[in-house]
Amino acid sequence: MSAQLIIPPIPALDEERSALLARLTSGLDVAALNWISGYAAGLAARGVPALATLPVATPAVTALRVTVLYGSQTGNAKREAERLHESLCGEAGEVRLVRADAYPMRELAEERVLFIVISTQGEGEPPDDARGFVEFVCGRRAPKLDRLQFAVLGLGDASYPQFNAIGRRLDARLEALGARRLFAHGDADVDVASVAAPWIGRACEHVRALKPASSPVIVADDVATGTALVRWHKEQPYLAELLVNQRISARDSTQEVRHLEIDLADSGLTYVPGDALGIRPRNAAVVVDRVIARLGLSGHESVRIGDEIRSLQDWLGGHRELTRLHRGFVQQHAQRAKAPLLDAMLANDDAMAFNSWLHARQIDDVLNEFPGEWSAGEFVAALRPLLPRLYSIASSRKAVGDEAHLTVAVLDNAGPFGAHRGVASGFLADVEVGASLPIFIESNDRFRLPLDAARDVIMIGPGTGVAPFRGFVQERTAIGASGRNWLIFGARHQRSQFLYQLEWQAALKAGQLQRLDLAFSRDSAEPVYVQQRLIEQGRDVYAWLEAGAHLYVCGATAMGRSVHAALRDIVIEHGGRDAEAADEYLSELQRSGCYARDVY
Repeated sequence: MSAQLIIPPIPALDEERSALLARLTSGLDVAALNWISGYAAGLAARGVPALATLPVATPAVTALRVTVLYGSQTGNAKREAERLHESLCGEAGEVRLVRADAYPMRELAEERVLFIVISTQGEGEPPDDARGFVEFVCGRRAPKLDRLQFAVLGLGDASYPQFNAIGRRLDARLEALGARRLFAHGDADVDVASVAAPWIGRACEHVRALKPASSPVIVADDVATGTALVRWHKEQPYLAELLVNQRISARDSTQEVRHLEIDLADSGLTYVPGDALGIRPRNAAVVVDRVIARLGLSGHESVRIGDEIRSLQDWLGGHRELTRLHRGFVQQHAQRAKAPLLDAMLANDDAMAFNSWLHARQIDDVLNEFPGEWSAGEFVAALRPLLPRLYSIASSRKAVGDEAHLTVAVLDNAGPFGAHRGVASGFLADVEVGASLPIFIESNDRFRLPLDAARDVIMIGPGTGVAPFRGFVQERTAIGASGRNWLIFGARHQRSQFLYQLEWQAALKAGQLQRLDLAFSRDSAEPVYVQQRLIEQGRDVYAWLEAGAHLYVCGATAMGRSVHAALRDIVIEHGGRDAEAADEYLSELQRSGCYARDVY
């Protein structure tokens, strides 16, 4: 039995609040008291009055403690974890929300109820903020979890072969460690809500059944991210005026890249370097009209999906995905098209070949190649929702005021029956200055400048991956950071694709950028990429890291893997470590926040 805790008079608290504190802590064990201590310290660091945020109840029985842990690459898993946390707050004695890289691994053995919400990226890889957690749980150091009850919600994209591989892997591993599954894992596709909402409902039902009678309720915020209510979000975007829309790649460049400046005045939206700006795009009118014509339907026909009634034209224009094909649609269309070739494609066991076929086509291509009859309602229901797209913000508010700048590469690829333009990049390229853009801010807590402005930073960003580093340099210049800035930039051609060239040269001259290394892959007989520049400068890269530098990588997933492999080689060569020790060195850098990636 825990001894009663005597609270002496506290100068910061009046008599009534001292009594409330005594009631709150009465009967709690050491673990609970330690948790409250850490929670209060976290609130103090954020300037939040602790006792004002804690509903106090006399604990008649041991409170049910529930942990909601998430790993998120683009913010979707984080949002669903926040929804789960909010739903559970009235159901359990203590509910805490924690990002995977902020979770103390030693606490796993003491957990009793754990919900994991996690995405899968790339070729079946965990999000960057969950790599350490996944490695620990799946490794030899993981403890037995005979007293744990759990459930896992995975988020992914079913068009990829390794759909929700990480969620499934954790689900199986926790069971193997002795934990009891509360209910089946959830596999959410890009239409997240259709799976996540009922999954969250089941989680609440199970926690309600587990909760002891009259248990007190203690709500724990995610102190790692400082979750706050935001007025504007992806379901309710802000209409912001476009101030500048300028092409910054040469006219004869094979890739069109645009610089956009967006007005945030009066929006209440704020951001810090590393955050992303979300855009709710619309499908191009010419694409919508062509799809409707191929279907032989009227764009004015009304279609009901759930509680929403819109015209077919409206559904396809702003609410359904037309540029990304997925297996589910192809399977339904095959039943209508009666095409042996399409049936053969679906029956093919070669997942890589089928996915290559999918990625080379859009909805319009399939309707053109394999005509089939659809009703308007069935067609809309078979399509995925048109999701917002995220772009790294290429500015610092300290430098540009109430604006957000973007660097956008316009996707324009050849398809089997004509050009394919990216829905969001094409939408942004065509928006005229003065028009309104539906936007929101997506916080990226994993991609932050070091709090210590004396720390050096190494920034690796080929192509439009350089966008956040423009904001980094602006921010560090504005605050007078004494740490050095090193940028490694790459593109195909220097003359036509050296993005923000004049700005980088001016920053070098002004001493705002101490080092600039360039890799232009098509300007020489042998291709040169950013990872090769890293290897060439490996001794200095390792020396900077050993001195406490923070290293950042932004760009395509494949590039991120190549850069990681180059860093591993650098640590082996210049750090004198073997392969296993080099992997642990990089993992520790990631866990400590000194190595951050924003790959897509």
